Amino acid sequence: MPADSCGNVRLGYRADVGDLAELIERFDVDDPAFIADPYPVLGGLREVTPVFWNERSNQWVLTRFAGVHETLRHRGLGRAYTHLYTHAELGRGEPDPRWADFHQHEAWSLLCLEPPDHTRLRRLVAKVFTPRAVAALRPNIEGYSDELLDRCRQLGTFDLLSDYAQPYSVAVICSMLGVPRSDTQLLLDWSHSIVKMYELSTTEQVRAAANRAAGEYIEYTRALIAEKRRHPDGLLVSELVQVEDEGDTLTEDEIVSTTMVLLEAGHEATVNTLGNGVRALMKHPAEWARLVAGEVDSKTAIEELLRWDSPLQLFERWVIEPGVEIAGQRFEVGDEVVMLFGAAERDPRRFDDPDRFDVGRGDTAHIGFGGGIHFCVGAPLARQELAVSLDGLVARFPNLALAEEPEYQPTFVIRGLKGLLVSE
Repeated sequence: MPADSCGNVRLGYRADVGDLAELIERFDVDDPAFIADPYPVLGGLREVTPVFWNERSNQWVLTRFAGVHETLRHRGLGRAYTHLYTHAELGRGEPDPRWADFHQHEAWSLLCLEPPDHTRLRRLVAKVFTPRAVAALRPNIEGYSDELLDRCRQLGTFDLLSDYAQPYSVAVICSMLGVPRSDTQLLLDWSHSIVKMYELSTTEQVRAAANRAAGEYIEYTRALIAEKRRHPDGLLVSELVQVEDEGDTLTEDEIVSTTMVLLEAGHEATVNTLGNGVRALMKHPAEWARLVAGEVDSKTAIEELLRWDSPLQLFERWVIEPGVEIAGQRFEVGDEVVMLFGAAERDPRRFDDPDRFDVGRGDTAHIGFGGGIHFCVGAPLARQELAVSLDGLVARFPNLALAEEPEYQPTFVIRGLKGLLVSE
C-alpha cells in the first residue's frame, strides 16, 4: 500500500483494518454474486472508510457522496493528464498500439478532455445541443415510444430491453444525429462492443472486438460527415459540420468523437436506467402503483431510477495538480482516483433512508449525470426519453409484472440487465 511523504501508510480513515481488508476482498468485479447485488459490499466499504487503496486496480477508491461530489468538481483532478504530462513523466506506459482505433475514437470525446480543449469543444457542441433542439425532438420521441410499446402490447409478454428500450434509445439519438434509422442496429452493435472497454476487467478478445467496432464506426461516421457536407439537413451531425464561434470550427476528428460519444453514453445510460429502474418498480409494486394512480409523475420518478440502481457504477479521475486532498486523503500527481457512484448514491449522510426505493423522493441533486465541467451534456434528452417511456408503460400496462427473474450483465462499471421479460 502506498505511503505518504512522511512514510505513513496512506489510508485515509482509522477503521478496523480487518473488516476493511475483508470488504476490499469482496469488492470483486469478476464475482457473479457481487455483480448480482453489489450494494451490501459497497455499503460496507462506505461505512468503514471514505477512501481506500485497491491493490487489484492500483487506484484510490472514494465511497461517500461528499468525496465523490467534491472529486467531480475539483480542478486538481481531470479526466486526462496528457495535456500537462507525458505518460513517462507519470510512470505509465504508452497506449497499446493494438487498440489504436479505440483510442482514436475517444481522442476528442468530451468525456476525455480537459480545458482548454474541453472548454472550446463543449462551447461549440452546446451551440447545437440546445434545450430548444432537445424540446423539438419530443414529438419524435413520443412517436418512437408509442410505436414500440404498441408492438409490445401485441406481444403480450415482451423483453423491455430488446423489444423496447434498445431500439427506442437508438432511434431517438439517430433521429437527432441525422443517421438513417435503417442503420440503428449497426450502431447498437458497435456501441455494445466499444463500451465493454471501460470495465475494470477485460479480456484480449473483448478489447479486440471493441477496437474493431471503433474502427468500423469511425469509417461510418466519416462517410456520414461527408454526406452531410454535401447535403445539409439541419440535424446534429450536419450542424456540427457547420457550427462556428468567433471563427472557430470543429475538425472532422472532433465531430467523429463527439458523434460517437453522444450515441454510446446516451444510449447505454438510457437503456440501463430503464431496465434497472423498471426492475426496481416490479420489485416494489407499491411504488409502481403510485405511478399508475398518478400520485407521482414520471419526471419525479426518473430521478429515483437514476439514483437507486445506477447504470454507471464507477468513474475515474487523474490527479493533475499537487496538494490535492479529499476525504482526509492526500493524493500525489499521477494517482488515479475512482468514484463509486453506487456507494455514494446510497450514502445516509446525504439521502434519508437511502436503501429505500421511493419514486416520490424527487431528489435531482444526485450524481447520476456526473458533475462539474463534465456534467452530462445529454441530461435533458435522457430525462425526456425516460419520462416519455414511463408515461407510455403506465398508460398501457397498469398491471405490469415480471414474467421471469432477470439477470445482470457480467459487468460492473456499466450496470445493466441481460433482459427484462415482463407481461400484464
